[in-house]
Amino acid sequence: MINPNTLICNQALCRHISGNLKKFDIQKHESNGVKRAAVAITVVSVAHGTNVYGLAPYDKWNNDAALILTIRAAKLKKHSGQWAFPGGRRDKGETPEETALRELSEEVGLKLDHENVLGRLDDFTTRSGFVISPVVIWGGVATDLTPNPAEVESIHRIPVKEFMRKDAPILHENNESKNPILLMPVGNSWIAAPTAAMIYQFREVAICGKNTRVAHFEQPYFAWN
Repeated sequence: MINPNTLICNQALCRHISGNLKKFDIQKHESNGVKRAAVAITVVSVAHGTNVYGLAPYDKWNNDAALILTIRAAKLKKHSGQWAFPGGRRDKGETPEETALRELSEEVGLKLDHENVLGRLDDFTTRSGFVISPVVIWGGVATDLTPNPAEVESIHRIPVKEFMRKDAPILHENNESKNPILLMPVGNSWIAAPTAAMIYQFREVAICGKNTRVAHFEQPYFAWN
C-alpha cells in the first residue's frame, strides 16, 4: 500500500504508478489542423537545495519522489516564463514516447530510454493549438540535470506530496468558458493549466488510482497564445 502523504522514489512506487497507468484507458484527441506535442512527466528523487516559492529547501539528497518541472526561458516567443514539463512538438514519424524522451534529454540533460516509460495520460488540447500527449517516465535518482539555456530558465524537482495537498486543485470561474480554470498550488504560488491539469491527472490516476479526466478544464488567458 502506497501512502500518498509519504511518497518515496523507490521500486514500490514505480510498480504502483505503472500498475495504475496500465489500468487507465487513455483518451486520445483528433489532431486535424492541430499540432501534436508530447511532454515528459518524470518521477525522480528530490535534490539538494530544492526550494520553490515557499517550500522548505532540502539540505541533502533524499528519496522523496518529485516531478521535474521547468520555468521556460524568458527569450522564448511563446509561453516564456511559464511553468512546463520538458516537452515539445513531435517530429514527423515520432511517437509521443519518443518525443518525450528526446525533449527530456534536450531540455534538462536527462537521457533515458523506453524501458523508463511507465505509461501515458489523456491528451490535452491547448488554446494555443496543440494536442499534448503526457508521457509518464521513471527517472530515479537522476543526479545530474542541466538546463538548456535556449529553452529553460530553471529546473525544479517539486515533491509529489506537494501536489497531494487538500487545497488542490484550485478552480476559478471565468468569463471565457463554461469550464473553470484549473490551478495547482505549490508552496505559496500556483501552476496553471495545461501543465496543472496534467499534474492533477497524474496525482489522481498514477498515485490515487482514479479515473479522473481533465481535458475539459480551462486555461488562463495568458496561456492561450
